[in-house]
Amino acid sequence: MMNWHKRLIACIVGAMTAVSLAACGGGAGTAATSTPQAAQTTGAAEHTSALVAYFSATGSTRHVAEEIAKVTDGALFEIEPADPYTAADLDYNDADSRISREHDDESLRDVKLRTTEVPNWDDYTTIYIGYPIWWGAAAWPVSTFVRANDFSGKTVIPFCTSASSSIDSSASELAKLANGGDWKDGQRFSSSESAQNVEAWVKQQS
Repeated sequence: MMNWHKRLIACIVGAMTAVSLAACGGGAGTAATSTPQAAQTTGAAEHTSALVAYFSATGSTRHVAEEIAKVTDGALFEIEPADPYTAADLDYNDADSRISREHDDESLRDVKLRTTEVPNWDDYTTIYIGYPIWWGAAAWPVSTFVRANDFSGKTVIPFCTSASSSIDSSASELAKLANGGDWKDGQRFSSSESAQNVEAWVKQQS
């Protein structure tokens, strides 16, 4: 009789232990599943309303564009010619270089780009557009980009880089090519502008 009671008690204790372990295992599984879901929600909520679109022939404009993107937490989009400019193409002193021929013949300035489509374009409310100054004008690949996009409802802030030339009328000329947008006067930066100066200017725009 005593052995029977011992076996009964052992069965009851074993059953209770199994139920307890199953409950703990279920709780751990739930926690492991919910953590990635929470991370995905956080990632989906992250968004910026500023875009920095730029064409850079030698890297100077890229440097300023990257600084603007840092300050605004903006997205970067590089305007890229389908046929990239080489160092020889950019030789202003060579009358037969690509850039010289395009300057002399306006029909050659309709530069084809790799793409004019910016992912999530409609989500951006502020567009910074950067370019080098070529003979007092915005580098012509930027004109192709501006003509191809609808800037309606967006604030557009041009910026340029040059050794000595001002932004002059380059921004207003781009505005004439654009479909809509609230175009600002813009800003000229040197070819080796400091990050501090770029940041100070960006903060003035807000």
